[in-house]
Amino acid sequence: MSLTAGRSIWRSMGTATLAALAVLAGSMLIAAGATRIARMLPRPPLGSTIPTSTAISAQDGQLLRLTLAADGQFRLWVALDQMPARLPSAVLMYEDQWFYHHPGVNPAALVRAAFNNRGAGRRSGARRIGASTITMQLARRIYRINTRRPLGKLHQIAAALWLEVRYSKHDILEAYLNLAPYGRNVEGVGAASLVFFGRPVSQLSVPQIMTLAVIPQNPRARRLGAGAKSRGSALDHARRRLWARWAEVHPTDARFSGDMDLPGDAKPPDALPFLAPHFTDAVLRQAQGSVRTTLDLARQRTLERMLQSYVSEQSAIGIRNAGALLLEVNHGTAQMRAYVGSADYRNAEIDGQVNAVTAKRSPGSTLKPFVYALALDQGLLHPRSILKDTPSSFGPFSPENFDGRFVGPIAAEEALVRSRNVPAVALASQLSRPTLYDFLRASGVSHLNSERYYGLALALGGGEVSMEELGRMYAILLNGGRAIPLRYLADPPESAASARPATPLGERLLSDEASFITLDMLEKNPRPDTGQPAAPAVAWKTGTSWGFHDAWSVGVFGRYVLIVWIGNFDNSGNPAFVGVQAAAPLLFRIIDALRTQGLDTGGLRRPPRNLARVDVCAASGDLPNADCPQTIATWYIPGKSPIRVSQLHRRVYLDASGRSACGPGPGVHEEVYEFWTSDMLRLFREAGMPRRLPPPAANCGNLTTDTPGWDGNARDGDAPQIVSPLRGVVYTLRPAHLQTLALRANIAARSQAIYWFADNAYLGRAVRGEDLAWLPARAGHYLLRAVDDTGAVDTRDLDVEVAP
Repeated sequence: MSLTAGRSIWRSMGTATLAALAVLAGSMLIAAGATRIARMLPRPPLGSTIPTSTAISAQDGQLLRLTLAADGQFRLWVALDQMPARLPSAVLMYEDQWFYHHPGVNPAALVRAAFNNRGAGRRSGARRIGASTITMQLARRIYRINTRRPLGKLHQIAAALWLEVRYSKHDILEAYLNLAPYGRNVEGVGAASLVFFGRPVSQLSVPQIMTLAVIPQNPRARRLGAGAKSRGSALDHARRRLWARWAEVHPTDARFSGDMDLPGDAKPPDALPFLAPHFTDAVLRQAQGSVRTTLDLARQRTLERMLQSYVSEQSAIGIRNAGALLLEVNHGTAQMRAYVGSADYRNAEIDGQVNAVTAKRSPGSTLKPFVYALALDQGLLHPRSILKDTPSSFGPFSPENFDGRFVGPIAAEEALVRSRNVPAVALASQLSRPTLYDFLRASGVSHLNSERYYGLALALGGGEVSMEELGRMYAILLNGGRAIPLRYLADPPESAASARPATPLGERLLSDEASFITLDMLEKNPRPDTGQPAAPAVAWKTGTSWGFHDAWSVGVFGRYVLIVWIGNFDNSGNPAFVGVQAAAPLLFRIIDALRTQGLDTGGLRRPPRNLARVDVCAASGDLPNADCPQTIATWYIPGKSPIRVSQLHRRVYLDASGRSACGPGPGVHEEVYEFWTSDMLRLFREAGMPRRLPPPAANCGNLTTDTPGWDGNARDGDAPQIVSPLRGVVYTLRPAHLQTLALRANIAARSQAIYWFADNAYLGRAVRGEDLAWLPARAGHYLLRAVDDTGAVDTRDLDVEVAP
């Protein structure tokens, strides 16, 4: 061939090559443009139409329950970045090493598989090899493609190419790992790790990762189960082949070689846990996917064990069912720590699958503490205020006490502890807004009828609440009176909403002071087994519904609220269903067991800063006058609690014949009498404790000897005389200096102390010769009152301004 001809051929070949390269480059540009356009089109997330399971775990991550997806598969979606990095790497090493370099189909692998499998078909025992990429396997599973026929294979290839055009490698790998087959009805690494190893993907060990990486290639032959990983099994061979390659590429992981020889048999799907069934039923109504809850599994098991044991012991008296709820008030939420909806979930004889935590029942007297809390806030009482436990009618409603008796005068805290009905109804009748009904609605009690429908019977359990709602109300007391949400989920998604209170979360429903005092009063309730208040302290209350359908006991200790219910789901009554006799012993069994197990019940509750202590006359609940024989300390809320000087005990002058005298004189002596009202005197007589009656009053001019404040020595100038602050002077305070006013009054010779009030707020007590330092809370007008211990009063108007 001549040189000229050679050059011509080379020139023509170069031109053809350049043209081919130009066509290829153009095709690649067109493909890149098409890919970009395809990815700009709307596209659903991969696997978004495939149903998934819900995995519910306790607060420590231990699996409580794994549900089947709608199509009967165990399938749980896990984001790729939540998987250990070794897992996708091991899967790619075993299944598709060129995943990040091919467009969804590996042509070289297809050719190699075609030649190998064609020869294998002619040779007996020869092993067939596959050429499906990760993308091709995903396409087959998503689009349900039958790849046993040539057309099906072509369909699979086309679908794989389409997936690569539409989705990123990250999305494709994530979808494959979540849909890969693991035998039986288990799909995806998320479900497989829970089903077979009882742990989430993030906690898989290196041998477990190697195991899950090799199963999808042949899930039937390498199915996990008892003995599946024993030496010599198909799964063991595959796993060891992968590990040999892995250790070569990742020499730092060679330290795990010894772990590969451990048996570690996996559990079959039928060994999945089914724990806290009522609780997980409730969670399934709130959330889907992987859900970590607030449940403390150790506490849950304690409550379940205690309920089953107690019901078994008390079966002779007809106690067959019970429920319990344990809440921890922490960071402004009430977190579910234990939740038992019945004594036996699987017992059809007691309708065990009915949930006592959410069932609406009559709460009996467990609502009384909130009547007292509201009364404290509305200035109707303090803990030592004397209430009347007497036969009373409130329109057509005439309440009686559980024991059918009346005790007469009784201190408020004792009336609450002894659960006297009449004082509670009397207080409820005096409540203004908010009433008990208003409080129930604000705290989240649902499906209430109108307030008029219940009337005053609401204070005695005339309405219906659930254990969940009752727990929230007691949690409000523990939360300082603020509305509080019940929390099932450790990290609740925005879409997972449990029942929300009608009041915004954190809004104040009771004062911090009233909440503290109410719990303090309940702590004086003696335990049913010892007859003494619990130590460490437990603030607790019982309730019994009408007809003995329900027995309740609620306890607040440390940061926890525990509620116990005993009854029947068919609403049948039983005289044994009395709160203090049936539910309270179980309550304290559980509390004692929890404390024995080391439950941290926290330190003592601290009284709010605005709460104060004052000595009052034990018999009247008022500030002691000079004749009160016994005093007792109590809490009071400045500006709210009713404080006045007691007039129950009065000194009377008697002549030699025992008749009243108008003053001291020959043969006249003094005695102190109690001046009770006629209805109280009648009750004392009926109780076998008649009181000594004061003699008829003597006529001493304009006053009689039974007039409050009467003193036979009284004369002008014996009433207190305020000398500071001065009359008609405007006082200017400078807050930066915490300047106080000195309150001073002269008192009569027989008086020993003076009590100071600003408007209706009690300021304090000063003994003879002492001043009381007072820092006004605001600028404005005040009416000061000085009351001595005989009840005599002096008043003074005062105007205060604050310097700028």
